[in-house]
Amino acid sequence: MSVSTEADLVTGFKAAFRGYPTGVAIISVAGPDGPAGLTASSVASVSLAPPALSFSVMDSPSARLIAGAGSLVVNLLGAAHAGLAHDFARPGGPRFTADQAWTTLPTGEPALDDAQAVLRCVPLHRVPVGASTVLIVAVTNAFVGTAGARLIYHERRFLTEPRT
Repeated sequence: MSVSTEADLVTGFKAAFRGYPTGVAIISVAGPDGPAGLTASSVASVSLAPPALSFSVMDSPSARLIAGAGSLVVNLLGAAHAGLAHDFARPGGPRFTADQAWTTLPTGEPALDDAQAVLRCVPLHRVPVGASTVLIVAVTNAFVGTAGARLIYHERRFLTEPRT
């Protein structure tokens, strides 16, 4: 198995991760003009002591707000949130509407009321990589909801499956 050109490498890299199922989250922040957020499938646990996680964001207005924020919330989603994940994944999708069940934490960040988990975080490291930024954040508060059916991102689609 070999890759002969940079274009082949990029194509192969995309195909490899398109076929790799991941969990889905919405990262949210309190921006200067109101809440901002985006869908992320790159959330990963980094450390238990201190509790920390990582995710990456690509260059967009919401991503810039998230990358520069002093605090943020990682809302871990379940199957009931497939439509919401899609809305936050596309430019111009409805965000933070009354029917989406958002609340504001006492610290000011937007949090999804019925998320499987809400993790309030503060940045530890911001690492620029190409057109993306990897954030490593410390978890300062964890609110765990009721686990339900799973939401995964696979082959460029949000898929649901029952919990077994």
